[in-house]
Amino acid sequence: MKKYALILLVLISGITFGQEVPKVLKTGFSKEALAQTITMQDGKKTTMSKILAKHKGKIVLVDLWASWCGDCVKAMPEAEKLKEKNPDIDFIYLSLDRKEDSWKNGIVKHKISGSENYWFADGWKNEFNNYIDLNWIPRYMVINQKGKIAKYYAIVPQDPEIQKTIDNLTKM
Repeated sequence: MKKYALILLVLISGITFGQEVPKVLKTGFSKEALAQTITMQDGKKTTMSKILAKHKGKIVLVDLWASWCGDCVKAMPEAEKLKEKNPDIDFIYLSLDRKEDSWKNGIVKHKISGSENYWFADGWKNEFNNYIDLNWIPRYMVINQKGKIAKYYAIVPQDPEIQKTIDNLTKM
């Protein structure tokens, strides 16, 4: 019953907030998406390709968020529970904050400093976000051990498909 209530909640929130599930659920990244530059906490630039390469051989949960996003902030306790339940999974936070200071202050304020945090200085409209059909945040993706997309689209960390995907990848 709880599972059906969650699914109903996800459907209602999608309708209420205008979020639309992409028509094609992608399993890999384009060359352009991987070449997207992103800022590290120390101010240096890197690419999505280098970030994913760093985690090759590991399961990764990508959390797209922003400190100004009420839905993102509300989801953080559930994301933390997911992290605690899956200590061997790497968590990467990609911020869509408008300003670098807002992003860095959000990391501290929301206590997500124990994970990898990056910021899209180019803003919402960039090659990576365009490729993944980003139309709302928060957004969660699971990346498999080979750097391919295993779960393309989730809008809440408690989406049962996230854990199911992680469990299936762990068995491999």
